[in-house]
Amino acid sequence: MIGAVAGRLARIIDRARFLENSIESGLDTSVQEKFFNELGDLRRRGLLANASIALLSLCAVSIGLTIIVLFLGETLNFQGLRISIVSFLAGVAFFLLALLCFLAETWIATRILNFARPTL
Repeated sequence: MIGAVAGRLARIIDRARFLENSIESGLDTSVQEKFFNELGDLRRRGLLANASIALLSLCAVSIGLTIIVLFLGETLNFQGLRISIVSFLAGVAFFLLALLCFLAETWIATRILNFARPTL
């Protein structure tokens, strides 16, 4: 999941750089305004992708902590059942939030597409 979101983030950054360079090259005002609007959408998409990556990383840490606590519980008679429950549920919550961020990012990306057929 992190790889998929990171790939989308890389494409967002590439497109933003292209738009910024195009704006600096001195386009007419109407085209610049369109590009500035798209840059706003790209900024929102980038923030959502970054949030998704952060939440996925927290998910991995939480699940890893769960595994460590369960392992210690079996090998050292460590009573960490509450810790493992909380860390596992936190990991699942982080994963679900990351999926929601990913869904929002893809929704914004498809909203700005023009699916109109060209006239022949």
